[in-house]
Formats: sequence, structure tokens, C-alpha cells
Amino acid sequence: MAEDTALEFEGDEVEVVVDAEMAGGRLDAALAKAHSVLSRSRIKELILTGAVSIDGKPVSEPKYRLSAGETIILLAPPPEDPEPQAENIPLDILYEDDQLIVINKPVGMVVHPAPGSPNGTLVNALIYHCGESLQGIGGVKRPGIVHRLDRDTSGVMVAAKTERAHRHLSAQFADHGRTGPLHRAYIAFVWGSTETAKGSIDAPLGRDQNNRLKQTVRKDGREAITHYMVEARFGDEGWDITRIQCQLETGRTHQIRVHMAHIGHPLVADSVYASGYATKINRLPPEVAAPIQALGRQALHAAELGFEHPVTKEEMSFEAPLPPDLEALEEALGDYNKAFAR
Repeated sequence: MAEDTALEFEGDEVEVVVDAEMAGGRLDAALAKAHSVLSRSRIKELILTGAVSIDGKPVSEPKYRLSAGETIILLAPPPEDPEPQAENIPLDILYEDDQLIVINKPVGMVVHPAPGSPNGTLVNALIYHCGESLQGIGGVKRPGIVHRLDRDTSGVMVAAKTERAHRHLSAQFADHGRTGPLHRAYIAFVWGSTETAKGSIDAPLGRDQNNRLKQTVRKDGREAITHYMVEARFGDEGWDITRIQCQLETGRTHQIRVHMAHIGHPLVADSVYASGYATKINRLPPEVAAPIQALGRQALHAAELGFEHPVTKEEMSFEAPLPPDLEALEEALGDYNKAFAR
């Protein structure tokens, strides 16, 4: 098939050249295979409403049979992005005042509404908890949000409740702690045993040209720097797992996951960046394999967050304990603790 043309969101104009593999197939099936965001039913709807053309001519038949060499153009109109609504979703609140709120985000919670996750997000929960005063703080679609964690990364986050707090906190996150008090520390369990007890990874990141949903190290990417320190080593004959603390000097998408994979130590249970390590579970004792198989997400937790309060200027620091799934993993690894030199 032609190079990946997956849409990140509707509103893109996408061109697909029909190759020998696609020839003879249905138009709707070919477009569904070419895109990872739009569903086949949505693609069918777009074809019927005239959003697809072949060689410059509109085609409104989803069953249209393709011929090699034809050029398909899909123009998906931007979706109507409704304003996020309040939802009564429980929050694990670590601290709150009239300027900001600090929460311990659970695994599986998306930070703000996006295609595929229109509700049930942290933003929906914050609007309900904080009331109408939060709406519009920092923007209508992502009120209060000054930084993000992946859906499957747990841990401590801060959100702004006023425009003043949003501006001040956003500036601290943009600075990444280089000149200010911002501090972020993550706990990760990675495959293998790192050569050194601490180190830094300075490798620019950008979108993977073969998979638009992934990031990768690339020369033309954006600066990305991760500092890591070993906290514990575990292992036995045939396997090693290391618990590390990571501190970020930049804040790129999937930064820790990509950087650790780049140096040969991807995160345990990371289905995106450690897919080639899935068979390693077979080498583990059953009591260690079980909590890893139960994770269903990368073994990554935002454990610490420090920043300057936007009004009082006090330096604040918060910690979020390991969630139950990572606690279970660490407990299982405890019998295989290995000494190491710091």
C-alpha cells in the first residue's frame, strides 16, 4: 500500500494513490485501511456526501472498485467540536485552593476531549468540580490544562483555576525547570539492566513517518532531553528489569517511552514501543509475569511534581504513590532484588 496517510483529525486533505495491492478493492475498504482515526462508517458517510474524488471526479459510491494508478482525494470537513461538559467523575485531590488544583490522575483517564475520547476526561471532571468559573480558563476546549499525561500514565498533575494561575504555570512548564523551580520526576520499570546507574539521553524527537501515532528519534526532530537514575535492579538467570527515576528537561509526546526504547531499555508492558519484548515475559517466573500481563499499559508513573505557586510564590511539592498495578509489580520483583553500585 502507499505510504501511511493516517489522519490525526478530520479536516485534513488526504491523497492516496492506488497501487497493485489496492486494485480491485472497494473504495470504502481501501480508505478505512489507509486511516487509523476515521471509522469505516464515517468514511462511508463522507463518500456519500461528496467528500471523496478519484482522478478529480466526485465519487459517491462506497462500493466503487479501484484501479491501479487512480488517485483518491479525501477531504474530511472539520468536526464540530462541542464545548466540554461537566461530568460527575471522582477526583483524587492532593491539594486545592482558589488558584489551582493538584490531582493524582488514574490510569485510563484522558486529560482533555479529543477524537475517540469526547467525554469522561479530566477536563469534564474539573468543570464539574470547579463549576462554571473554570470554563474558558486557558481556552474553551482545554480549560485549566497546563500540561498532560498520556491516557495510560498515572500520577500527579496540576490544573489552573484562574487565568493568572494558567499564565504563570504555563510559563513554568514551558521553561521545563531550566531557570525556575519546576520539578517533574517519573518512575518507570524498564527491560534490561542499564550500563550506568545514571545518565542523560539527548535525542530529538518527531513523528514516525511510518506510523503517525508514534514518535521516534530523528535528526530533524524537536530537542528532547531525559535524565535517568537507577533506583533498583531486579533479575535472575535470563532476565533483568530496572526501576528508574526520570526527570524531564523537555516535555515531548511519549518522551520517556521513546528515549528509553532508543537506548535499548523500553518500558515494561509498553505495547507501542516495546512490542518486540513481549516474548520476554516467557522467561520470567510466574509471580513476576502475572502482574506484568495484568498491567495493560506502560509501566510509567508521574511520581513527583514541584512548582512555584502563581500568587504566593511559595515552592510547592507533591507526590503520588505508585498505583496498585505498579505496586503489585514491585512487590513481585522484591524477591529478585540485585545489588548495584550507584
